[in-house]
Amino acid sequence: MSLLKRIERSQQPVPEPKSSGSKMRELRVRRRALAPMRDAYSDVKARVQNQLIAEIDPKMDMSHTDEVRETIEEMYDQILAEENIVLSRSERQRLFESIVAEILGYGPLQPLLNDESITEIMVNGAKQIYIERGGQLEKTPYVFESDDHAMRIIDRIVAPLGRRIDESQPYVDARLPDGSRVNAIIPPLALNGPTLTIRKFSKRPLTIQNLIDLGTITPESVEFLRACVLARLNIVISGGTGSGKTTFLNVLSGFIPEDERIITIENAAELRLRQDHVVTLESRPPNIEGKGAVEIRDLVVNCLRMRPDRIVVGECRSGEALDMLQAMNTGHDGSLTTAHSNSPRDTLARLETMCLMAGMDLPVRAIREQVASAIDLIVHEERMRDGSRKVVNITEVQGMEGDVVVMQDIFAFEQTGFEGGKVIGRLKPTGIRPRFMDRIEAENIRLPPNIFGVGERFRY
Repeated sequence: MSLLKRIERSQQPVPEPKSSGSKMRELRVRRRALAPMRDAYSDVKARVQNQLIAEIDPKMDMSHTDEVRETIEEMYDQILAEENIVLSRSERQRLFESIVAEILGYGPLQPLLNDESITEIMVNGAKQIYIERGGQLEKTPYVFESDDHAMRIIDRIVAPLGRRIDESQPYVDARLPDGSRVNAIIPPLALNGPTLTIRKFSKRPLTIQNLIDLGTITPESVEFLRACVLARLNIVISGGTGSGKTTFLNVLSGFIPEDERIITIENAAELRLRQDHVVTLESRPPNIEGKGAVEIRDLVVNCLRMRPDRIVVGECRSGEALDMLQAMNTGHDGSLTTAHSNSPRDTLARLETMCLMAGMDLPVRAIREQVASAIDLIVHEERMRDGSRKVVNITEVQGMEGDVVVMQDIFAFEQTGFEGGKVIGRLKPTGIRPRFMDRIEAENIRLPPNIFGVGERFRY
């Protein structure tokens, strides 16, 4: 029996003994005898991998993946022959892919990154890796060899971006070359060991038709939002963690005309706008001396000098909200951003709180007036209990009445049931025509009255 087969068999769960103590002692002896076998695979992999790394030309351009892979395969075959390691064809290929993933990729995470059905990868220390697929969490059989192994993979992710992670800076936001968003946090803050969360993005960006087909939004509301973007309304996309805000922002930005200059501002660049005239700005953390940090709000202020037609901020989290609102109120209409919140009303409260975090000694009334004047529309998303993401509110911000910001739902999600593990419902118009329709019509955009719930249903 070949090495990998023996190792695989050794890792199968052993049935519990049905009776006597002699059987229990026999099981303990068997487990002790199998322990070296479990180490054999790691030993073979480490020997071959270390020899390969030692023999690879350090000047080799690793970006030419196919050429590097061929070179590694030749060296791999040679090392197996010299070491007299006998493996079957399938085992030989599996060991090779594992080693290539360590040298060129991200170790045990690589097969999960290659699986397009997976939307999120969560590493809770070296020995626990979970994924999200179809809105549901599941544990994978993949593990890191040790915390040091997990740390090497994290360093490989953040180093090319000029980021660092160590005891003095034990957490970091980063991105993979394909745009997937990465957050890492390590001991002493993470007690389970190195913890990694990767939000994957589809290699083929979702289109508005994909969202309609998935039931995220309806054709009527899509046509309404398209008109709002073209009419340069300021829109905030809100929702909880994992509700699909960034994906929806990416899709909504596709309605911006090609002849406009768009500037995007993010902590870790992940938006993929399809227009040609796009300038992408990314914040920067402090260096090892604690200097050189560039915050989102610094970039918002700077981009005002860059002649933007549209400003797209990936997410407002702190004091940059005040600068964003001031930009919206000083002629930069048509801006888009996202914010974490539980409802459209909570979104306004969150914006007020973030403005206070800017450190300006402003009365709440003044901030509230800024919010009410700057924001035209809130699109709120939720992750439903079946794992699906849906737009549940499209809400107009109508202005101030006394000390209260007046809001009105234009579309609201109505759930009619829960069948076959799926939420049944539809985003429906409330029958109310928004007050800013004159701005839409001024752009020579005509929406049929039935889009707001009068007459026959609008068809996209």
